[in-house]
Amino acid sequence: MLENRSFDHMLGMSTPGDGPTDQTNVHDGVEFAVRAGAPFVMPVDPPHEFCDVLQQLASVDVTDDECAYSGSYPPVTLGGFVDAYARQTAADDNAEAAADLGAVMSCFTAAQVPVLSVLAREFAVCDRWFSSMPGPTWPNRFFLHAATSGGLDRSPNARETVVSQFGGYQFENGSIFEALDRQGLAWRVYHGDPLPQVAALSVMDLETMRTHFRRVDDLHDDLQDEDFTPAYVFIEPNYGLYTRPFADFQCGNSQHPNDDVTRGEALIKQVYEAIRQSPHWESSLLLVTYDEHGGFYDHVPPPSCVPPGDVTDPENNGHGFRFDQLGVRVPAVVVSPWIPAGNIVDHTLYDHSSLLATVERLYGIPPLTARDAQANDFRHLLSAETPREAPRTLPDPAESGFDCASDERAEDTIDEAAAVPSAIRAFVELAAIQDARLQPHRRAEIAERMSAVDTMGEARDYLVDVATRLQAAGIG
Repeated sequence: MLENRSFDHMLGMSTPGDGPTDQTNVHDGVEFAVRAGAPFVMPVDPPHEFCDVLQQLASVDVTDDECAYSGSYPPVTLGGFVDAYARQTAADDNAEAAADLGAVMSCFTAAQVPVLSVLAREFAVCDRWFSSMPGPTWPNRFFLHAATSGGLDRSPNARETVVSQFGGYQFENGSIFEALDRQGLAWRVYHGDPLPQVAALSVMDLETMRTHFRRVDDLHDDLQDEDFTPAYVFIEPNYGLYTRPFADFQCGNSQHPNDDVTRGEALIKQVYEAIRQSPHWESSLLLVTYDEHGGFYDHVPPPSCVPPGDVTDPENNGHGFRFDQLGVRVPAVVVSPWIPAGNIVDHTLYDHSSLLATVERLYGIPPLTARDAQANDFRHLLSAETPREAPRTLPDPAESGFDCASDERAEDTIDEAAAVPSAIRAFVELAAIQDARLQPHRRAEIAERMSAVDTMGEARDYLVDVATRLQAAGIG
């Protein structure tokens, strides 16, 4: 699962299917049309918190990250994407972004994202896969793991985390990882980040992480083992928070909008080739998808959906959202030798719980919530009579011109006094959860330190401190 890109933005003009045509947004009387060719690196991160998405989807007014929400999602207009981006560029006082507000309407060409485009043409692209709720990264990633976010409808606010929550996020029926344990099936997490978001789940105690977590760079060699046993593998990218300048989401490989999209292309290529060149290719299925749309335009209105129906924590629910509305459409490509050749475009309705539904029905695991119980699975795509041949390698990523080794990146140039944005504050909470696992007797002190993080400099120092101690403890 990669980061923050809509379907149209990544695949709308680079693959077969019904792409966006004649779609526009109007901002301050200026019309901005969907266009071919997208920036490899965005100068400003398009906003995508709950209120931002409400503005993008339903043209609701948003001021200072506040919005009026009645509990019922208003009619979808798809008219507020440029409005939201313009509001963010003004808040960031970024002249480069202000000069190209239409960047959120842009779509990559196949030449810009050759790796993902080749996979989509060679295997199956799902053109009705929606994020599980109209909001940010954390609740959507939880839906991929647990078919619920436990009521979380926004990014976590580390200031609100109490000592009792330092055990990690726990859901009424657990996550797919506990479900696999109950079934006696092995699983593994391959991660590129010192603080992978999946570690926020309560099941991920220190010993579980020591025995089940591996680095992405280990995947190729691990898959060469004929006796590789995990029935389920989750792969999490590097978010780029620990490379200089710290905490700017650059020079990872998550495809976060602040980062160079070609670095994520390199990760997709690495993972595919590790599987394709292994003895397990003929029994494999790879899903490549994205947590949410990251503020980028998509022309397909997201439909309503079934709420998970599990017990939720009202403290997590900042907007009164009922989880009865899907979020913006995201890319999803299903790769397997059991998918027939022929540019397959699957129009089935999916959300992130469809992955869980597929795994559960393959392995005889009961559903976790009402969401995955009713979700469509994608087993029907595996319809070839025999496993087929497929490319052993994929094209190299495009040349973006972005240089992570440039001299100006050698120093930590973040504004140390700047306020901590919601995306970084969520990682501060994750660091505190991990810190409490390392030092369970010091939870009160950890809570005090976490709540005292006011600036980017303080956030950087805490993130680096916890990541360093995790590595020393043999994790990551």
